Amino acid sequence: MKYDVEQCIGNRLRCLSRILDNKFRIMLKDFNITESQLSILFALSKLGKTEQGKIGEALFLERSTVSRNVKLLESRGILSRTDAYRPEIEITKQGDVLLQQILPIWESLMDGICNTLGEEGLYGLKTLEQKLN
Repeated sequence: MKYDVEQCIGNRLRCLSRILDNKFRIMLKDFNITESQLSILFALSKLGKTEQGKIGEALFLERSTVSRNVKLLESRGILSRTDAYRPEIEITKQGDVLLQQILPIWESLMDGICNTLGEEGLYGLKTLEQKLN
């Protein structure tokens, strides 16, 4: 075999993802929301009311993942969704309140991660993303 498993880029990226996911999972547990759901809320706060499919495109999420999470958030009153063939979704007032509660905690965690990575690490991450995208 040309490469050792430890050199597998996909495996290394998944390991890094699990490390970060765990940090975010711990942060979000009191809010009963997942990182994917938070990402959807962040995207909607930036985009405003938009087609559900555009969220998946923006976040590189499978359509089924977006649909499942939108339904869960809608059932909690955090999002509203139209009944159109291509449904539009938007954050409700209750969702805005939740987002404002989470934001300072998320920012604090992001500060810690950014400080740990430093400018060189953040630049390397951006470069990697650009080269692979």
